[in-house]
Amino acid sequence: MSAPPPPFQSKHPPTTFYRSVLYAWSGLIHTVVHQRNMRMHIIAGLLVGLVGSGIPLGLAEKAILIFCVLLVLFAEMLNSALEQLVDLAIQQFDEKAKLTKDIAAAGVLVLAIGTVVIFAAVLVHNAHIIFSNLPAIERQVMVGVPLTFFGGALMHEQRKPIFVDVLFGLGALGTWAATLPYTESQVFSAMTLGLLVVCAGAAISRQRSRRASAKNQPA
Repeated sequence: MSAPPPPFQSKHPPTTFYRSVLYAWSGLIHTVVHQRNMRMHIIAGLLVGLVGSGIPLGLAEKAILIFCVLLVLFAEMLNSALEQLVDLAIQQFDEKAKLTKDIAAAGVLVLAIGTVVIFAAVLVHNAHIIFSNLPAIERQVMVGVPLTFFGGALMHEQRKPIFVDVLFGLGALGTWAATLPYTESQVFSAMTLGLLVVCAGAAISRQRSRRASAKNQPA
């Protein structure tokens, strides 16, 4: 009777928690860079963060809005991963592969629509708070428009010089800092900052890719 084969042993060292976080961050940035829908979700998340930090909402409303934003981002990343897996397994057009992608995309669409409905319900339910804080709403709009623009510009696929991305990043950080003295929720302000960091990460990734491709081009 032959002896059982030895257990599989990877030649690579075990992945540390730090490396796992880096891999996850790389996957997040890759999704933002290559998926337009993900960029739209990030911009929507910025708007939700601005609303949440400008209106004194209750704990339940805050938790629901934050959960909805994170759930949509998670669904979009899962959809992107599924698309990559299908493309890897199917090298030519297949109707079932297309249907798989379509259904996954539909799931993200349903979540996004549901999030909009929940967001509208929260605003309607808190209409009295909104109308009693109109100056704060106007202030958030004045700051939120340029903040959202800077975040979207950082993620945009158009080729830009490095100094332009730096200016956009400083503008985004400056407008975010301008909201801090008036914020109604440190959690929403932190979420907005986190999304801006993702925007900056996408800009850095694009700059690195272009620099690497420029080096690989023949002289």
